[in-house]
Amino acid sequence: MRKLTKEQKRDIRAIAAKRDEDFDFSDAPAVVDWSGAEIGKSYRPTKGKPVTMRLDSDVIAWPATIATGLLKAQKKFRRVKGYRELELLHRRMNPSLTQQAQVA
Repeated sequence: MRKLTKEQKRDIRAIAAKRDEDFDFSDAPAVVDWSGAEIGKSYRPTKGKPVTMRLDSDVIAWPATIATGLLKAQKKFRRVKGYRELELLHRRMNPSLTQQAQVA
C-alpha cells in the first residue's frame, strides 16, 4: 500500500476535526424503517481467478492421504490461503519432517 501524501494527511485531519453537526446530510436522509430490507440481495461474490503454482509432490499427495469421508483433498486446498500456510499445516500434521529438518 502506498503512503499517504501530505495533502491526503491534511485532508484526513481536517475531516477528523469536524463534528457530526458540521456535515450536511440533507441529500442522504437517515433510514429509520428497515422492515423492507433484504439481506444479500445486491451482493455478488467475485469470481475466482485461475492460479498456477508449483508444489512439491509430497505437498500435493499429503491432503489425499489424510482425507476421510466428505473432507476431500480439494476442499483442504481451498481452505488454505497460501503455499506458506499449506507448508506450515503440512509440517504440523507431520512432526517427523520438522525433526528431520532440525537434525540436518
